[in-house]
This record gives sequence, structure tokens and C-alpha cells, in this order.
Amino acid sequence: MSKATAKSGDDGAEILLGHHFAQPKLLTEALTHRSAAGARGKGSNERLEFIGDRVLGLIIAEWLIERFPQEREGALGPRLAALVSRPALAAIAEANGLAALLAVAPGESRRGVRERSTVLADALEAIIGALYLDAGLGPARDFIRRVFAGVVDQQFTPPKDPKTALQEWALKRALPLPAYDVLEQSGPSHAPQFVVQVKVGDAAAKGEAGSKRAAEQLAASLLLGILPP
Repeated sequence: MSKATAKSGDDGAEILLGHHFAQPKLLTEALTHRSAAGARGKGSNERLEFIGDRVLGLIIAEWLIERFPQEREGALGPRLAALVSRPALAAIAEANGLAALLAVAPGESRRGVRERSTVLADALEAIIGALYLDAGLGPARDFIRRVFAGVVDQQFTPPKDPKTALQEWALKRALPLPAYDVLEQSGPSHAPQFVVQVKVGDAAAKGEAGSKRAAEQLAASLLLGILPP
């Protein structure tokens, strides 16, 4: 990663976040994919993704409590899960041009790593983590509410878990229940990656995530997106 590339990515991210960093190293780290980091991933955005995930969950939960004051936990939980899911985060990251700001090793870049949903989702959480550490909860809240506003506005009713929704879709059409298969498992034990395929009849979709369950959920969500209503 050249200094010029890093600077360009940082500038673009500051515009996206609406914040000028007092600790610019935080933002550079948030935009650094593991493949472009040092030995054993040191300096990558994994640590910031860890804290960003928690900050995001807190702010979205706070927002839902405020927006749906009459709903119980049983309805708020699915809303939260859908909003912080990998597909939702990846779509928001893509819509805001985050892929172009990431520092990725040349070989991984040619393989399309920047466009992977897991990479985009992790990067979004990482820049949230960096923003929180540099400026606190207020600016993080402002950014999250701005980029998530459209998605939250579309949640008229609590969403269903993608695997449950796919199962119900199959049952209504007297089809066999969805079948999930792990096609690939890679990565170290502390950061595994799973590729899972789900099939219903002749239709199939694949999901990739850091856990088997998350990959299944992503695959189910993607398949629901291509099946007729």
C-alpha cells in the first residue's frame, strides 16, 4: 500500500464519516484489510471491527427502543439482527463506496476481495470502531443514523430470520425443506471462513461468513432475494 493510496482512502473515509481524525492512525488501520497488514495481521482492521460491532449494536438497539416504544424484546430482537447482519452491512458499505477506500494486497484485490460481503461488513464496523475511539459515541451515533436511515425506515414490521423465512417459503409450496451444505472451510482457527450453499428445489445460493451459522443465514437471505414472492 503506497502512502498516496492510504492518504486518498483516509481522505475519502473522513468525508464519508463527516469527521476529521485527531488520531489518523486509527482510520488507516480501519481501512487496512488483513492481506495488506503486517505479520499475523498486525495493523489490520480486525481489532477495530471487534469494537465497532459492539458500538453499532448498542446504537441500533438504542434507536429501535426510541423508534418502536410499544414493541417488546421479541419483536425488537429480529429488527436488530436484520439491521446488523452481514448482508445489511455489506449493502450499506457498498452503497457508500467503502470498497474503493480499502487497502488490500494486490493479489487479493485481483481476486475480488474488496467486493466480498464479509470484507465490506467488517470494514464498515471497523470505521465505526475507529470513529468511536477517536471522537466518542456522539459522532458514531450521527454517522450510523445517517447511513442506516433508509434501511430503518423500510422496517415496517419486524423481519423474520432468513432461515425461518426460507423454510416457510418452501413449506407453503410443498417443497422439501432447505438443505445446507458446507462447501469450504478455510482460515485459521481464530478467524475461520465458511462457504455454505443452500438449496430449495432447483434453486441455490451461497453465503460466506466467519461462522457456519452466519454463512447459512447469508445464503438463505441471498436465496430469498432471487426466489419469487
